[in-house]
Amino acid sequence: MATHYDLTIIGGGSAGLTAARFANRLGKRVALIEADRLGGDCTWTGCVPSKALLHAANLAHAIRNADQLGISVAEPQVDFAAVMTRIQAVIRQIYSDETPNTLRSEGIDVIEARAEFLDSHSVVAGGQQVRSKSFLICTGASPFVPPIPGLNDTPYLTYESFWEQPSLPARLIVIGGGPIGCELAQACQRLGSQVTLVEALDRILPNDDPQAADLVASALVADGIDLRLSEPVESVHTTDGGRSVSVRAGGNNIDGDALLVAVGRRPNVSGLALEAAGVAHTAQGITVNDHLRTSAKHIYAAGDCAGGFQFTHYAGFQAAMAVRNALLPGASRARPEHVPWATFTDPEVAQAGHTEEQARRRHGDKVRVFTRQFTQIDRAVIEGAGGGFIKVVSLNNGKVLGATVVGPRAADVIQEWTTATDRKMRLSDVIKTMHVYPTVGMGNQQLAWEAYLSSLTSGWRGRLLHWLSR
Repeated sequence: MATHYDLTIIGGGSAGLTAARFANRLGKRVALIEADRLGGDCTWTGCVPSKALLHAANLAHAIRNADQLGISVAEPQVDFAAVMTRIQAVIRQIYSDETPNTLRSEGIDVIEARAEFLDSHSVVAGGQQVRSKSFLICTGASPFVPPIPGLNDTPYLTYESFWEQPSLPARLIVIGGGPIGCELAQACQRLGSQVTLVEALDRILPNDDPQAADLVASALVADGIDLRLSEPVESVHTTDGGRSVSVRAGGNNIDGDALLVAVGRRPNVSGLALEAAGVAHTAQGITVNDHLRTSAKHIYAAGDCAGGFQFTHYAGFQAAMAVRNALLPGASRARPEHVPWATFTDPEVAQAGHTEEQARRRHGDKVRVFTRQFTQIDRAVIEGAGGGFIKVVSLNNGKVLGATVVGPRAADVIQEWTTATDRKMRLSDVIKTMHVYPTVGMGNQQLAWEAYLSSLTSGWRGRLLHWLSR
């Protein structure tokens, strides 16, 4: 006998958890099916452990450089096993709010098994048949493994298996200069590994503002990372009886004790029998419209499995919109043009809306660019963090098109520009809101004020103001 639900969610990562709790609050009967562990990549192998590792690495770096503040300390002694133990404790603490029993206590049925569609209204999971009015697929993504000659015969790490290491590699080779590669490379270098980062492109962080990416690249090199740009990997093989690895990239051989492959992620779409449900999909993900509806009108998909941006906050946002569209009248757009993001290296890099390059490509000469260096922000100077900047792009009328922030707490500072971009605010709107001093966020208001004064005192406005002041 099949069990009937209003909404069945396949996948219990950040998107699935958000969706299940939202639908439950709407008074619907909800089933959440997860084949592995609730929490998904974010809790177990992504955001949570990587940021905990970066926190430890940054603390070691701060101790190592404390003499710059007049504090003399010994070289920090890193116990990598203890660091990893602490990371697992952080994971367990966050997971405690996501366990199957926790969700069941809230009234959500959790089925711990793999789901396969039987038809467009039913799936089978763990020998149990489930029928549902609507479905939401939130199966996430997995590490993409490129077809590099020799890789299949060489032990390598991904962001998933990295956390199973008993010790820190003395020499770590990282393939990939995206956010995952840069974050883990810097963390390992600061904890005591000698890292070589190999990137086929001529820059790291290709989706970010080039100036911001350059600052991060300089920071990685300053930390001691051997940064190899424009060096595509040609082959990989083991050496020393399989105990170490060698990578040939850009015509050079690079030897190491461990290899981390971080060249992106691929949506999880196989093994669901999507064809039985009439759900169209490709290797790039499940095909959805702007409301996240698939080719089957009562089946939705959200998060990484639907292609596009792969961020936890984006997956959660989409999941909430998918539930709203599946269970409530009307429909809301769930694929916005702009999605904010941050890379949590030191310095951090954060982006909201258009980069300068994107803005100029779309609006040409109508674009104005305003930059405030961190050396002009008192809190950054106080903390010795003067190497960053806030850059805002706007139209001639002051409408904010986007912003880039690079420096300490960039991911927090960008939030104001995310709101400004989404709400179509002008720079003058940012001026009107009082900001707390001394904070890095105060730089947002200072930049907006300088931009406003520049507009006010130039051209015909400037001439009129000068005449009035006389």
